[in-house]
Amino acid sequence: MLKLNALFMFVLLNTCLYAQKFESLSRYKVNYALVKDAAAQWLAIRSFTAQGEKYLLMVHPQTLDTRIDLANNYTTSSLKWSNVLAIFKNTAYVKALEAAAAKDVQLQNAGIDHAFPNEKGITLTIDLCPSHKALERIIFQSVFDEFKKIEQPAPLAISVSGKWMLKHEDDLNWLKSLVAQKELNITWVNHSYNHEVNQLPLAENFLLAPGTNLDVEVLENEKLMLKNGLTPSVCFRFPGLVSDKAIVDKIEAYGLIPIGSDAWLAKGQQPNAGSIVLILGNGNEEIGVKDFIQLLRTKQADVNRKQWLLFDLRQGLEKEFE
Repeated sequence: MLKLNALFMFVLLNTCLYAQKFESLSRYKVNYALVKDAAAQWLAIRSFTAQGEKYLLMVHPQTLDTRIDLANNYTTSSLKWSNVLAIFKNTAYVKALEAAAAKDVQLQNAGIDHAFPNEKGITLTIDLCPSHKALERIIFQSVFDEFKKIEQPAPLAISVSGKWMLKHEDDLNWLKSLVAQKELNITWVNHSYNHEVNQLPLAENFLLAPGTNLDVEVLENEKLMLKNGLTPSVCFRFPGLVSDKAIVDKIEAYGLIPIGSDAWLAKGQQPNAGSIVLILGNGNEEIGVKDFIQLLRTKQADVNRKQWLLFDLRQGLEKEFE
């Protein structure tokens, strides 16, 4: 317990320093550029200023890893979105964008919903929609306990909304402590800032509600992620998994890959090999949490034999579209 408390305090201290560094970030915008250094070629998708210096949020077009660094550490060439699609057309990044767009006519579950189809295991995604309830910590502890002998840190993706972050600082710091302790490897997915829900039909609900400002939903959420010490991935999960063709196109124009799910456990959808599993971790979906814990129990023997694994979302997309 002493070790955990010491680590938690370390994470809190570094979070404060990180937050202080980016607390006053400004000029945050979509900005595409070819980025080169001596070792690799990256794609910048955002630029912003903090403490008088220009930073870039970059994605590696093949591995889909993202990172933040000072712009003056690189040689950059500005690009239009059409140039990005052309230059990187043979990479996992653009292939994933194209695959997600192929399902854009669906009102629910557009985007990539499956990865690693020939492997035994799943990609676990946990959504943190706005909620007054505490984080379902049992999910994360169960993952670590089950996989610590064969897969450490265990990979999973968390789709985080802005209004959840604003009200759950302690829970967010706890998650970051698990990353620092190398218990979990978390891919942070943009899940919109407000995640509004109304009483209208799906075609007018969530991000399809009249008056929705996508710059707020996408960019303000990324800014809040940065201020909380999280590096945004290039993945996006629609609130409620609800979208239409127009909004899929708009989200992709932000450089983001829509991620769906073919196994939303609370809806009774059963995972298969390569499924992208969805559960809510915000305290509002008790049945989904119970189903996931039961799933882990039934797969325990397979886990121990390395016949049922958790897959990193980014690696899954890279493998799927290499």
